[in-house]
Amino acid sequence: MKRILPIVLLAVAVVLLPGSSASAGTAWDYPEFPYPATTYSEPFRGQFHFSSQSGWLNDPNGLVYANGHYHFFYQHNPHGLEWDTMHWGHATSPDLVHWTQKPIALEPGVHPGTLFSGGGVVDKENTSGLKTGSLDPIGVFSNTDGVSIFSSNDDGRSFQAYDQGRKQIDIPADSRDPKVVWDADRHQWVLVVWSNQGGNGVDVYTSPNLLKWTFASRYAADWLFECPDLFPLPDPAGGDPHWVLTSASSDYVVGTFDGRTFRTDRPQPRKMNLGTTYAGGTFYAAETFTGTPDGRVVQMAWQGGNRGSTWTGNATFPATLALVDSPDGLQVTRTPVAELASLRADSRAWRDEIVRDGHDPFAGIRADTYEITATFDLTGSTARQFGFALHSRSDGTADRTVAYDQDAGTLYGKPLAPQGNKVSVRLLVDRGQLEIFADGGKLSLADNVNFDSAAVSQGIRLFATGGQVRVENATFTRLSTSWGTDQSTLESNLAGPWHAAGGAWTDTSGGKRAQTTGDGFYLSASSASDADYQGDVRLDTAQAAGLTFRATPEGAGYTANIDRSGVVKLWRPGRDIAKYAAPIAQGQTHHLRVRTDGPRIRVWLDHGSDPVIDAPDTAYASGVFGANAYGGAATVQNLNTGPGGFTTFSSGPWKATAGTWTTTPAGLRGSSAGDAFFLSDRTGTDFTYEGDLSVTNGTAAGLTFRATPQGAGYTASIDTAGLLKLWRPGQDIATRATPIAEGRTYHVRVQTAGPRIQMWLGDGATPLIDAVDTAYASGLFGVNAYGGNVLVQNLKIG
Repeated sequence: MKRILPIVLLAVAVVLLPGSSASAGTAWDYPEFPYPATTYSEPFRGQFHFSSQSGWLNDPNGLVYANGHYHFFYQHNPHGLEWDTMHWGHATSPDLVHWTQKPIALEPGVHPGTLFSGGGVVDKENTSGLKTGSLDPIGVFSNTDGVSIFSSNDDGRSFQAYDQGRKQIDIPADSRDPKVVWDADRHQWVLVVWSNQGGNGVDVYTSPNLLKWTFASRYAADWLFECPDLFPLPDPAGGDPHWVLTSASSDYVVGTFDGRTFRTDRPQPRKMNLGTTYAGGTFYAAETFTGTPDGRVVQMAWQGGNRGSTWTGNATFPATLALVDSPDGLQVTRTPVAELASLRADSRAWRDEIVRDGHDPFAGIRADTYEITATFDLTGSTARQFGFALHSRSDGTADRTVAYDQDAGTLYGKPLAPQGNKVSVRLLVDRGQLEIFADGGKLSLADNVNFDSAAVSQGIRLFATGGQVRVENATFTRLSTSWGTDQSTLESNLAGPWHAAGGAWTDTSGGKRAQTTGDGFYLSASSASDADYQGDVRLDTAQAAGLTFRATPEGAGYTANIDRSGVVKLWRPGRDIAKYAAPIAQGQTHHLRVRTDGPRIRVWLDHGSDPVIDAPDTAYASGVFGANAYGGAATVQNLNTGPGGFTTFSSGPWKATAGTWTTTPAGLRGSSAGDAFFLSDRTGTDFTYEGDLSVTNGTAAGLTFRATPQGAGYTASIDTAGLLKLWRPGQDIATRATPIAEGRTYHVRVQTAGPRIQMWLGDGATPLIDAVDTAYASGLFGVNAYGGNVLVQNLKIG
């Protein structure tokens, strides 16, 4: 969605985040995490409604369930509080309730095209052929006046543009907001995209593989503007599923889909939500999740009316959609997902209460975030109005009143007919959000309310005016906060929850950053006796930082650290067990690996084949894993147990010339704006050298050989400009045009014999480059990254 936003926002005072402005990024530092720390406790910040950690949020994008988590992508300006320079923000949740902010998913400057609203799917059957690893690929669709495709094979941590971002669907008119759904009956993908060809409507396309699309039909309707969604819902009578087509403003129709054409015999749309359904209102651009494990259709929408000092906009609480019969045909219902129960704290219930002046069952309850359900029996009721005054005060005022008017037949001003002479309501009350459900979800209304969270303003009044009404049953349930249960940027296979034992630990794009004066620990919930444990450690201003293991919840245990005095140290409280002199560079990432076998503890540095420390100690037999920092700022990342990591030839510790080199379970990751080398201490003259290379995002990755300690030597590169290249400083020795795609892994092999250098790609029998050069006769083996992020694995020398 675009264009209308600046109009809506003219009446809003907009302030950019301090010290920042709307901007695009670069491949080498993607994905960025530009969020200042927050406790999510600011006034009006929803405690169980998702809002971005900071910045502007609008349309939900690409809602998928993948690899064990729900992924919520969204239109996002992370650098300001207004709509500008759209990115795709990203959050994940195990249960649709507890959301964790993640780094940026799609970023202008890194990903081509206009990154406006779109949809996403999980290609579990790999129909696209884009899968490169063990995880199911996530595909997302964006762009305007046509559709471009982006994919992720690392569970949404990074995305690559398919076919360099070229539009796979070209639409010669204004168009945007593609949404894709799997049509199981016909084993095909279906895409709907808004366009104004002859007026409002959606174009329908089909594909067997997500990549090649065929125009199927067009459904035109004046009401069908922006952010369409198309999905099947079960028939309430047990017949064939029905298909629902929706617009950004929550208008919808129910019909059939034959694999090419959507049809309905009731073309007059209904409203799915009765909030203010315009851009910037309280319910807009709703989208449903694809791939849910239980088959539910779950929807979230944009609430633009909520804002605070560091964020603008939030999402509605996830709602399950269903169809029910009504006198006017099939109707969609919306009900909060059952996982809301995970937030429920203390609860109270009432039955058969008569509400009148002087009798309020809710008297004395004080609450900030909560859920209320109530069924009112109108038999014998004399009250003109009845309902709830929310966040009420002793002077009789309240921040919002939700009342049923018997004469008008309305709830909160919206028509609602009693069912069996009863009115049932359900309220979700958050700090800046109010959601109202009634009549089994037939009525759904999202609103933004700036509730006063002061203790004197947390009352709730159940009232009846002009008479009395019987409450058949009612419940009040306090709802806890959903924030702070997972890691935003720390990559680890260790179980949470994590906790700090000393120091302040915050999220940065490079991992978890500590700020300490003395010792500070950040500890997982995973424990073991004997294990392989590894991670990346960088001294920013700290004296020392390292890996902690076999520790108590307070951090007492073993720590293997790097110290800027020039040592690797194994220590426990009160004793330095062993030290190893090593050149430890401030600002450079070092990789540590620890292996424990009973009392024997070994420590490896920077992928060296032999341990730099091998010492016995019996003080701690088992305990938790974590990290340590001492005397300043340090950053830790990729804290993992198990054998995964960088597989390479035997060598002493490796050294970086530039850039950032870290070790993920998938291999060695290099990030650099220009040329950066990571070099072993192995040298060679004539040899075969091979390995697996991938440019995650950016320009080039390569095998470096016959190099000086500064990296001057030969490099055999794969380049996303579509080249294989053999080069040395100042000269491209040979190039070969070859398609190289971001995110794909390529096996590169080099063979040298005197001045002759040959280069193979894959298992080909014939070298693609065969050249002669005499500049370097012998030197070090290593790898290279240029202008982006690269991944290196399985290096061998023969």
